[in-house]
Amino acid sequence: MPNVHPRRPGRGYPRSIVGRAGYHLYDLACPITPDTWTSALWGAHSATSAALQVRDGGERSAYAICRPPGHHAGRDFAGGFCYLNNAAVAAAVLRDKYQRVAIVDIDVHHGNGTQDIFYDRGDVMTISLHGDPAEFYPFFWGYETERGEGDGLGANVNLALPRNAGDNQYLDALHIGLSHLRDFRPQALVVALGLDSYKNDPLAFLQITTTGFERIARVLSSLRLPTVLVQEGGYLCEDLGMNLASFLTGFEAEQLQQA
Repeated sequence: MPNVHPRRPGRGYPRSIVGRAGYHLYDLACPITPDTWTSALWGAHSATSAALQVRDGGERSAYAICRPPGHHAGRDFAGGFCYLNNAAVAAAVLRDKYQRVAIVDIDVHHGNGTQDIFYDRGDVMTISLHGDPAEFYPFFWGYETERGEGDGLGANVNLALPRNAGDNQYLDALHIGLSHLRDFRPQALVVALGLDSYKNDPLAFLQITTTGFERIARVLSSLRLPTVLVQEGGYLCEDLGMNLASFLTGFEAEQLQQA
């Protein structure tokens, strides 16, 4: 674990392992242990496997139960319990077949690592719905003024929600995000599936209900895109499994209705 973090990354790269830890680990939620790499790598393999099922296996959708999660991990940094960006890995696999891929992140926290990876790329759109970073982790990323740069200008969409926003307000924001997505015309979709926007989550900031997850899933499934669902957050509470079941049931039901 680091004991110092650089205020201006890129101004120097230390030889010291403690300095390098501070350079690459932007918070204290990503300690490195002897088994960290193996665990993170197999989490990324889960995302790869799901993406291959969609890309080459003929499946309309697949669900990757990734642990540790990944959406806070950027090109050269880790944070927020995330070491490798599983959603970005899935998108990269899909890009081998599809020219345009979209990532929609519904975790309660901003997908700052995903944003970092694709910020200057126009072939992968990143849309994140999350608690307002002015008062919620990760604090320094996730503002609506962050729209991408270079080829990626306009392909990064942040929708910051106020504390205690519920199902209807969330779905209104989701429809705004999907209007950008439709203009982008993606050929495949990755959903960074966070369940920590639940009203009784231990880190509760938003007020999404169990039924709300089903409604969100139906909207995403209605896009009729080849889709990889990549598990992100969702902290321990009695309703965690029920919320996952609600999302997956809604997603599948919408697909069956389209068939």
